[in-house]
Amino acid sequence: MTYKETIEYLYASAPLFQQVGAGAYKEGLETTRLLDAHFGHPHRRFATVHIAGTNGKGSCASTIAAILQAAGLRTGLYTSPHLTDFRERIRVNGEMISRERVVRFVEEERAFFEPLHPSFFELTTALALQHFAEEQVDIAVIETGLGGRLDCTNIIHPLVSIITNISLDHTQFLGESRAAIAAEKAGIIKHKTPVIIGESDAETRPVFTHQAEQMQAPIHFAEDTPQVISSTMGEDGKWVYETRSFGTIIGELGGRCQPRNANTLLCALEVLLPLLPHAHITEEHIRQGFAHVCSLSGLAGRWQTLQTAPRVVCDTGHNAGGWEHIGAQLRAQHCRTMRIIIGMAADKDTSAVLSRLPQEAVCYFTRASVKRSLDEQTLGKQAQGLGLQGKTYATVMQAYRTALAEAHPDDFIFVGGSTFVVADLLEGLSESHCEAF
Repeated sequence: MTYKETIEYLYASAPLFQQVGAGAYKEGLETTRLLDAHFGHPHRRFATVHIAGTNGKGSCASTIAAILQAAGLRTGLYTSPHLTDFRERIRVNGEMISRERVVRFVEEERAFFEPLHPSFFELTTALALQHFAEEQVDIAVIETGLGGRLDCTNIIHPLVSIITNISLDHTQFLGESRAAIAAEKAGIIKHKTPVIIGESDAETRPVFTHQAEQMQAPIHFAEDTPQVISSTMGEDGKWVYETRSFGTIIGELGGRCQPRNANTLLCALEVLLPLLPHAHITEEHIRQGFAHVCSLSGLAGRWQTLQTAPRVVCDTGHNAGGWEHIGAQLRAQHCRTMRIIIGMAADKDTSAVLSRLPQEAVCYFTRASVKRSLDEQTLGKQAQGLGLQGKTYATVMQAYRTALAEAHPDDFIFVGGSTFVVADLLEGLSESHCEAF
C-alpha cells in the first residue's frame, strides 16, 4: 500500500470524527484495552503527561513538549486533530511519524484489528503509543481526543494530569452542563497522581475536588497560586510573562488566551519537574520552549500570522469558550478594514461564535471540505440575522483569494471558526506555493 492508500483505508474503515462527527464516536475502552494488550502495553515503557480540557490542550501540550525537548529529553507528542497531514498527530522531538511506519502499521496489524471494528482515534492512539515505545522516548505528552473518562488515551498512568478549562462543547457526548462536562474530563484523574486544574468556577470546581478526593490525588488549582504575575503584549505580538518561579518568559504564541494557558502549564511544570529529578530542566529550557514552541513541536493555527500588508491571521478556535478570547482580540486590532473569513462545523453553537464577531467587519462566509461543515448559505443567513454583513463562498480558498484581492495593505484578514477552515487554508496555500515552483 502507498501512504495515500493507507490513509484512505483508515478513513474508510474507521470513520474520522474530524470528518463525520457523531458517526465516528465510539464510547468505552474495551477495544483500546484489546489493542493495548496486543501491542504489549507500550505506554508502560515511558513516562507521560496527560492533558484534557475544552480549550488550550494543544497549546499547553505542545509547549510542555517543547520545553522537555529543549532540556534534552526524547519527547513524544500526541495531539489531535491534524490540519493538513495525519502524521502531525504523532511526533517525536517535533518530527512527524514516517509515512513508512504508518503504512507498515496497517499492513502488519489489519488482520488483528479489523474484526474489532475500532474507531479511527482508537487505531491512531494505538499507533502513537507503539511508535513512542519503539522510538524509546523518555516522556510523552498525551492530549485526550474527546472528554477524558472514556477517551482511549485514558489507559495511561501519567506523572501528572492537567485539565485546562471547561466550556460547553461536544455536549451531545459529554453532557449539557459545565458540571457534567467537568465530570467527564475529571475522568483522567488517577489514583494518587497530581492533577493541575487550569481554570475553574463555582460549577466545575466541586466536581474536580470530589474526583481528586475519590482518587486520593493531590489537586492544584492554577488560579489559586498563579505562576504568571503579569502578561504584556510586546510590539512583535508576543506575550511577555513575569512569573513567580521562572523569571521573565517571552511566548511565541500570541493569542489572547495564551496568558491563561501559560499559567496552567507553568503550574503544571512546578509539580512535574520534581518528578523528573534526572532531567535537569532549567529556566533557560523553559524560555526556549515558550519562545520556539512552533518550530520545536510543529504547532500551527494558534493566532498564526501568515503574512503582513495586509496582515493575515488564522486561528483554530471553534467554540464559545475559544471565541470569548478571539472575539476580544479581533476587536482590539487597529486596521483600516477588518475582513473575516469564517466557516463552522454544523454541530457547533454557531450563534455563540457569530455574536462575538465585530459588527463592522466585512465577512466572507464559507465552508470547509469536510462533511461536518455547515453550508455557507445557512451560516450567512444566521449571521445576517445577527446584523453581520458579507457574501458567501463555496470554498475557503475562494473566500480567501477574494478577501486578499479586495484588501488594502492596512487591512486585517482573519481566517477561522473551525479547525477545518484553517486546514483548508493552510493546505491551499501549500499547494499554491508548490505550484509557484
